[in-house]
Amino acid sequence: MLSRPSPRRAWAWLAHRSRSATARSVLAGEASAEAARKKELEQVGRELAAAGPGEEVFPVVGDTRAAAFFDLDNTVMQGAALFHFGRGLYKRDFFEKRELARFAWQQAWFRVAGSENPGHMEDVRSSALSIVEGHSVSELTAIGEEIYDEYMAGRIWPGTRALAQAHLDAGQKVWLVTAAPVETATIIARRLGLTGALGTVAESVDGVYTGRLVGEPLHGPAKAEAVRALAAAEDLELDRCAAYSDSANDIPMLSLVGYPYAINPDSRLRGHAREMGWRLRDYRTARKAAKAGIPAAAGVGAVAGGAVAAVAIQRRRR
Repeated sequence: MLSRPSPRRAWAWLAHRSRSATARSVLAGEASAEAARKKELEQVGRELAAAGPGEEVFPVVGDTRAAAFFDLDNTVMQGAALFHFGRGLYKRDFFEKRELARFAWQQAWFRVAGSENPGHMEDVRSSALSIVEGHSVSELTAIGEEIYDEYMAGRIWPGTRALAQAHLDAGQKVWLVTAAPVETATIIARRLGLTGALGTVAESVDGVYTGRLVGEPLHGPAKAEAVRALAAAEDLELDRCAAYSDSANDIPMLSLVGYPYAINPDSRLRGHAREMGWRLRDYRTARKAAKAGIPAAAGVGAVAGGAVAAVAIQRRRR
């Protein structure tokens, strides 16, 4: 049975994670930035939209030293990208039903509890890596294209998509920043016409996944390190940049930029954003937004999947 940590212990762990970046966080961030820049160079022929009339003060048209960084899960897309990717792999017989149930349960527990259990996060990471180990990068990238059409394309928040387009129309680059695999994140970014993506980098040798990560998942402080590394490489001024997220886990990233936005925020990020005077946007229905205390950042897919998994587990125990 899953045990829920005390609120004090959970908050202490989260506070520690948000204050400092470990060496593994730095490695993960730098690796993600390098991978994202490689993807950008491969797509150098893509042209950004021409600058619009510039009636709004922000984003500033023609400010090429500014960029925008968007979290993915429930900021750009409803639900968790990794969960939707897992559904697609399960449909293709990559793993068994019990593994899908366990993964869905852990995702739902994290979202409903509003905090992360390090043991659960490690288990999710290990499960995901074991699934892709031995498969080629090209194979899973091709499957990722199909999964985007099946499970993700219809879950993009129109409001957040419009914010991203405003930056593109101003002549600025727009990056996704997510703990999802960089290959999955890159597919989503390309489909949305964005510049590129920063994501978790899984190690591969000769085009085949080894089952190990480069550093750690791009999460919390690691996201901030990735943005910092990319900004340095792209000669960006972070004070001119914007960042968008739904989760208090991304406060380190949001705090880096001059224009932080809380999008569909969980309760802790909403409170922090109000205290700091950050901009807020909520594209959920009024009913969903009212449930932010269980955080609505969960995403319909992850919570629904977890609930179904919980029922199935209980039935088996009987």
